[in-house]
Amino acid sequence: VNACVDVVLSGVKLLEALGLEPSDGKNHAVLTSGQDLREAFAHFMERGAAAERFFSDAEAFQDIARAASEHPAAQLYVGGNAALIGQKLATNPDLKILLCGPVGPKLHELLDDNVVVPPESMQERDEFHLILEYQAGEQWGRVRAPAANRFIFSHDLSNGALNMLEVFVSSLDEFQPDLVVLSGLHMMEGQSKEMRQRRLMEAVASISDIPTDIPIHLELASMTDQDFMSNIMHQQVFPLVNSIGLNEQELLFLTQAASGPHASLASWSGIPDVGVVSDILFWILKEHGRTAERASDLTRIHFHTLAYHILVTVDGHWGNQAAAVAAGARAAGTQACATDTIDTSKVFLKAPLEFVTSHTEAPSKISLNPDEPVVRWHREGISFHFTPVLVCKDPVRTVGLGDAISAEGLLYSEVYPQ
Repeated sequence: VNACVDVVLSGVKLLEALGLEPSDGKNHAVLTSGQDLREAFAHFMERGAAAERFFSDAEAFQDIARAASEHPAAQLYVGGNAALIGQKLATNPDLKILLCGPVGPKLHELLDDNVVVPPESMQERDEFHLILEYQAGEQWGRVRAPAANRFIFSHDLSNGALNMLEVFVSSLDEFQPDLVVLSGLHMMEGQSKEMRQRRLMEAVASISDIPTDIPIHLELASMTDQDFMSNIMHQQVFPLVNSIGLNEQELLFLTQAASGPHASLASWSGIPDVGVVSDILFWILKEHGRTAERASDLTRIHFHTLAYHILVTVDGHWGNQAAAVAAGARAAGTQACATDTIDTSKVFLKAPLEFVTSHTEAPSKISLNPDEPVVRWHREGISFHFTPVLVCKDPVRTVGLGDAISAEGLLYSEVYPQ
């Protein structure tokens, strides 16, 4: 239920167009003015670090967003996990997609014809997210970027409050979907604790109204509040969904928030260790997934990181997993390189060629065989399907890559009626 317009352009060009002079860097948790914007941008550009911030002054933000979206160098894209997943699925001509999110005129124009937006979801103004890019070595005043990265900011109240969730659930009766995809819970982090808690309980009530014969996939995204993550896990969201999509940051954050296996690991160093990843994935399904004793619906997790993907399923609920995990990996390679098929001259292999499947139980050691790129192993009624990714050497566009991977994996997944 989160949707917006991503406005991508050079940060230096926008700041110049706004008449903001170069300044010394200073971090701001929230931006309140153009002055805060230029200081925060300089702060992160100097470090070559990515950051995302909320801009609190609605009027000032509208002026900046207008200048950014009308800038000749600006590129406008569909943004928001829900809208990006919808766009990806809509490239299949046989599918009709219902998208509920705050959809303004510009976003409506950018959406695929196969994406249906209910009238209640339409609003007069777009929700703009401004993505200010800078290149390695680029200068702005005294500041020089050591690496290429981006600084993102928005004044997005609608997505933050999940305003369209009830509209979405009430639209399902008429639309009769074969699959429901939810995302945008992470946007609620900008709300006060009380508001967030109340909205999460309302979201749970709404999701509970979705007929049980429709599979539900939840796409997670970057979060910083461990209590909130723990609530999503324990307070009924995980047990209500059949499937989850996440990356290595979200996986590690999840185990830290709930004191799961390897929770003492502060961060990944290099490529996430396959054994560590599979231990955490196994624990999520064992602790929060469907078992003989637990009435949870959760039976599938699609994990993606740059070098490889793993699809984990509780036996007896899903089919065609080898094709699904391979399709997700193929989507990563083609979308990042902006090619229709994998171009072998533009990709390389980063996955470990040998790995162990666990660090908490007697592991099996696996060596990759290029003739059979999807490797399978099994652990207490749970199946793992692993495949390396052909990583793009010079990525053209990485925004929404995780959403494309999850969407493609879902498209190839077969759900068994229970």
